Amino acid sequence: MFDTVLVANRGEIAVRVIGTLRRMGIRSVAVYSDADADARHVLEADVAVRIGPAEATRSYLSIPAIIGAARETGAQAVHPGYGFLAENAAFATACAEAGLVFIGPPVGAIEAMGDKIQAKRTVSAAGVPVVPGASDLDIPAGGFAAAAAEVGYPLLLKPSAGGGGKGMRLVEDPSELDGAVESARREAKASFGDDTLLLERFVTTPRHIEIQVLADGHGNVIHLGERECSLQRRHQKIIEEAPSVLLDEATRERMGASAVEAARAVGYSGAGTVEFIVSAKNSSEFFFMEMNTRLQVEHPVTEQVTGLDLVEWQVRVAAGEPLGVTQSDVRLTGHAVEARVYAEDPARGFIPTGGTVLRMVEPAGEGVRVDSGVRAGTEVGSNYDPMLAKVIAWGPDRAAALHRLDLALANTAVLGVGTNVRFLRALLADEDVREGRLDTGLVERNLADLTSGDVPAEFFVAAAMDRLLALWPTGSIVDPWDVPTGWRVGGGGGVTFRLRSGETEALVRVEGEPARATVSLDDAEPVAVSASRRDGRLELRYRGELHRYETASVDGGLWLARDGHSVLIGERPIMQLAHGEAAEAGPVVSPMPGTVLVVKVARGDVVTAGTPLLVVEAMKMEHTITAPIDGVVEELRVQAGQQVALDEALAVVTPQEDAQ
Repeated sequence: MFDTVLVANRGEIAVRVIGTLRRMGIRSVAVYSDADADARHVLEADVAVRIGPAEATRSYLSIPAIIGAARETGAQAVHPGYGFLAENAAFATACAEAGLVFIGPPVGAIEAMGDKIQAKRTVSAAGVPVVPGASDLDIPAGGFAAAAAEVGYPLLLKPSAGGGGKGMRLVEDPSELDGAVESARREAKASFGDDTLLLERFVTTPRHIEIQVLADGHGNVIHLGERECSLQRRHQKIIEEAPSVLLDEATRERMGASAVEAARAVGYSGAGTVEFIVSAKNSSEFFFMEMNTRLQVEHPVTEQVTGLDLVEWQVRVAAGEPLGVTQSDVRLTGHAVEARVYAEDPARGFIPTGGTVLRMVEPAGEGVRVDSGVRAGTEVGSNYDPMLAKVIAWGPDRAAALHRLDLALANTAVLGVGTNVRFLRALLADEDVREGRLDTGLVERNLADLTSGDVPAEFFVAAAMDRLLALWPTGSIVDPWDVPTGWRVGGGGGVTFRLRSGETEALVRVEGEPARATVSLDDAEPVAVSASRRDGRLELRYRGELHRYETASVDGGLWLARDGHSVLIGERPIMQLAHGEAAEAGPVVSPMPGTVLVVKVARGDVVTAGTPLLVVEAMKMEHTITAPIDGVVEELRVQAGQQVALDEALAVVTPQEDAQ
């Protein structure tokens, strides 16, 4: 067994791997960029080594830097986590050449399954059913449109060299094909260094089911059951569970056997996942999509229902040990569900957020697990993936697991950075989700109901009462002139707070002291309230209910979190409209901090509302910025490759009759 292992990753997966290494008595080595010098994974590892600046290409994707860190610290093996170099055959080769054990499959398996085109051919030869499609390797020059027509619409464009939803595009009509191909190639090239595309028939009402496999270097291959990953947006998984309510035992065994054959076909070892697409209307028909030759983000749900630590088995297999479990030993007990907590704003089109984590509150309790990569003080920037943590719940059945997960999310608070927790709770409350009627289009169909940006009235009342508490004098001797009652001749006038959160404004008038007051919200009738602080939280009695808020102050406002809903409330505008919501001439601003990838127009161009102007990338996600009105591009203030800030002016579009 190894005595030192380097973890070539960051965030929650690095923290999670380090935890297993610690339990196994193995010394852990973390690597970090300048942006992560004080990150949680750095603090929790036994040793940490700087590998470069914030840009991933010069740090976490730098093979020489990571190999150098391993040599410097005496590591015998490298665990790649997922993302970055986890499925990079060149990295696995470099590890072997440096005398390091790569905790993952053989290079040949990475190469065979890392190329989706080759992977489909390989597993098809092994008898595994595959989705009809074509690839750049099969399509003659200029024949992409014809090949697409032959496969049939709707179809899915997929990068051959990578996964995670990056570069995937759904094309429902031939008129959309050229634009989708251009965008998919650009994102594939940026994410994986290869713009080769695969196009596949899109299965209607599809469900995404994946099988976890585990193999050793002695010829043993088993599967650990399935995970349901159908709740997605733009091919990015949101909530995953194990097992799936769709499969009966016979189908589970057929899919498991196909996954095992797919792994055997490439001489696989370690932990891997074989992904299938299944029609919601006919669960007995399934098709191979791809194999991820690494640990999956959603691996904790499999661990919760099998009782196995997949990271531990990755390490043991890499050290040459045979599997200590056979297929007949695998039992799926209960049900587990995982929700991914992202730094994003669902109400504004899921644009990445960012900032400093002022306070982090993680849930606990029976059946609850949290895999997190952040802590108070963490700076969430635009250099990396926006996932902050995963909240996982286990229960004896699906209903219990869903209930525990919802409660856990209600007790999750990330103050200082906007997150998707409210959206996750809304999704869990969806009737089709509760009943297990899932497919990969469910989230998109119900977005309007799931992404409300409304701020509950009591949050404004809580913010006003928090300010009153801060102003109210304490001590045995109180100067009456220090009491904020709005006193005037004839009696107290109360205190008025003009508050704002996003585009929502509220006028809150408070009369009385914090323990006994009345509050008027805008033009509503006064309501009796009381407020106090207890155990670091704000307690508010309002309309007969007791509400408890996690709070954190920041320049210009107050963060409040309750029941998984966190908002920033201040007396000045906190957020601007997402781009495209404005209907007036003027500056076109960036909806998030990031990098300008493409400038699609020039100064003087005549555009119509909705015309793509620029493409901005942040946290591995592309966002197309469009013209808000019909008019002329009067100013163009940025160029490709330029870093931009939130709400930074990128261009100016004016009505044509006003253009100079």
